[in-house]
Amino acid sequence: MPTSTRFAVSVHILAALAVNEGTPVRSEDLARSASTNSAVIRSILCRLAKANLTTSQLGAGGGALLARNADSITLLDVYRIVEDDEIFALHRCAPDENCVVGKNIQAAMLPTLDRARQALEAELNAVTIANIADTIAEKGRFTIPWEG
Repeated sequence: MPTSTRFAVSVHILAALAVNEGTPVRSEDLARSASTNSAVIRSILCRLAKANLTTSQLGAGGGALLARNADSITLLDVYRIVEDDEIFALHRCAPDENCVVGKNIQAAMLPTLDRARQALEAELNAVTIANIADTIAEKGRFTIPWEG
């Protein structure tokens, strides 16, 4: 099963808003930057706004803005807001209880998966949108693609 790209696109959106430092960014411009459809961007912005991470400015010159400081938004916050599924999925249907493997596979896997989930969550919690924006700035002068 393929993984969702909502997390990566959400971080892209939030980093772009952080880099633009209070200047509203249109969903069309975010879509071009992320190479996706503006409907995808608007859907994600809706989730982010419901979680009070973004806000919108209407009218000419309007667009999306960060609603909180970038240094107060962790990647774990973003992940929990936009991803609907568990990091690791187990069987869709219960394994066969009459099989020694089927009866015990989930109990055998869960401790490892729990440790992996905790490690991933700890790492995501240690990085903020400000950290991502700073890394982008370190990579070179940030040129906004919609500014020409």
